[in-house]
Amino acid sequence: MQVQTVQLVLFSSAFCGPCMQTRTVLEEAARLIPGASFADLDVVAHVDEAEAEGIEATPTVLIRNAAGAEVFRAEGAPSLNQVLVAAAKAL
Repeated sequence: MQVQTVQLVLFSSAFCGPCMQTRTVLEEAARLIPGASFADLDVVAHVDEAEAEGIEATPTVLIRNAAGAEVFRAEGAPSLNQVLVAAAKAL
């Protein structure tokens, strides 16, 4: 059984071009990081969660450690290298 180490969370919207790029980057990061999980939450379908997290723009990426504490937040489409460096803070 693999222990979850990093949570990669994307708040996206259906007609957001940069969201598609960000989704691809986060899927690849989740594949590369042992124990990482990836969740893509559409802000329309997850309004309460988006409001609770203070999401003001899409895409917004949250990276959480194994305990669920936020260690990184970014608006816009990050590169794979940026995500991997930020995820290292969660380990």
